[in-house]
Amino acid sequence: MLARVRAAAVLGIDAYLVDVETDIANGLPSFTTVGLPQGAVKEGRERVGAAVANSDFSFPLKRITVNLAPADVRKDGSAFDLPIALGILAATEQLEGGGAVGRSGGLPDGGSNEPPTRRSAEPPSLADYVVIGELGLEGEVRPVRGALPIALAAKVDGLRGVIVPVQNLAEAGVVDGIEVLGAGSLAEVAAYFGTGRPLRRAAVDRRALFRGAVREDVDLAEIRGQEHAKRALEVGAAGAHNVLMIGPPGSGKTMLARRLPTILPEMTLEESLETTKIHSVAGMLPPGASLVTVRPFRAPHHTISDAGLIGGGSHPRPGEVSLAHGGVLFLDELPEFRKNVLEVLRQPLEDGFVTISRAVTSLCYPARFMLAAAMNPCKCGFWGDPGRPCVCGPLEVERYLSRISGPLLDRIDIHVEVPAVPHKELSCERSGEPSAEVRERVNQARHRQLERFAGQPGLFANAHMAPKDLKRFCRVSQQADALLKTAISRLKLSARAYHRVLKIARTIADLAGSAAIEPVHVSEAVQYRSLDRSVG
Repeated sequence: MLARVRAAAVLGIDAYLVDVETDIANGLPSFTTVGLPQGAVKEGRERVGAAVANSDFSFPLKRITVNLAPADVRKDGSAFDLPIALGILAATEQLEGGGAVGRSGGLPDGGSNEPPTRRSAEPPSLADYVVIGELGLEGEVRPVRGALPIALAAKVDGLRGVIVPVQNLAEAGVVDGIEVLGAGSLAEVAAYFGTGRPLRRAAVDRRALFRGAVREDVDLAEIRGQEHAKRALEVGAAGAHNVLMIGPPGSGKTMLARRLPTILPEMTLEESLETTKIHSVAGMLPPGASLVTVRPFRAPHHTISDAGLIGGGSHPRPGEVSLAHGGVLFLDELPEFRKNVLEVLRQPLEDGFVTISRAVTSLCYPARFMLAAAMNPCKCGFWGDPGRPCVCGPLEVERYLSRISGPLLDRIDIHVEVPAVPHKELSCERSGEPSAEVRERVNQARHRQLERFAGQPGLFANAHMAPKDLKRFCRVSQQADALLKTAISRLKLSARAYHRVLKIARTIADLAGSAAIEPVHVSEAVQYRSLDRSVG
């Protein structure tokens, strides 16, 4: 007999539907899976056989052929266990009556307490649902990666609903307009399709997830002094500009970077969905989590490989730049990263996405993040510090700075010096401005940018403007234009650095509520190119 169950797989961060066709015929007992199954999919036949038998069903001793269509796309992961088992039960007519609930019919740890669905007047059809889940040997359904993009794909395809493991119920439940059900065991799913016995239904209030979705463990007010650096972070957050902080050890660069997410604007639903898809595919979502509503902060160690930073591997996965999508990627001790690792940052910094090409496929991962980097001015860290002598010679300083290429520096908008904090400021009891007040100004500046870029696809902040957009959106007064020309000639700015200065000036004008870019805005923007001044 032949049965068909709808399943899904993930390619990149998006999902596509897969037809699991199960044929059971007379002959010597065998279990064959075709349709380019890889790794865990091939091993699934052992889990499926044990789960069916241990759930009080009969496993057929016949020739079983499972086809995963489309057959020309590789299938990875363990999410096909449950649909394959259902296909076997449907083909052997064991779904009638639903089977016994068995030992694993209860709610496993981490399950949902939401009310179950109502008992249907007649059992639902397998053709109306996408079913995913990994099976344990006793028949329990275990969580899988990519539940959110799979639920979105089921909605786009016009299906009635999706059945996921109960641990993935909150994640998939954020998709509205589709029925999202959670299963704890194979027996529960069989009973649902056999007799209409209810499953748990997702009930997620998306608006409630965003209430209070800000980091409260750290605050900008905890940092004494460094007002110039705080202002630079505010400008960077307001326009999504990349920031490089240069200063001696212990000056507070890491503290500043870790508080940067607290002044970033709140995430929109679209940003949250895309960021959650990335974390779901990478297996980074905590059990029972729904949406990523707090902007990510990723701080990889300088020993990371280029594949770990940008993504890839034999089975491509998102890297740190994609996990930081919508948030902050912090690279501490920037010159200590290997040069080939830093150079792969060029594409995501410029384009906002990463393309990973392999022999069998090419994947694209979103990677629009705000880069915050920190470095010492020299190898010993005290070049230019009036309080401590530097032991590095001029050649050593030049060699240390040359570890960061010019093209990469051009892609970092703001270069800010972070000097050592005097004892007078450290011992001061007066706290600085809290993150909430700075974030309010950043939100207002971002709202002005969103209004300005309305109808412009891919433009959400000033840092995202292409050269063709500068003439349209960066109106410069005559006096400001004269000052800009002087700065270009004296600092010998590249064309890319010139565009960066214009974007920063536009952000500073937005923070001030000015429609045009004035000389004071250009003057402050030029100050944020300290490495250009040192070279010039």
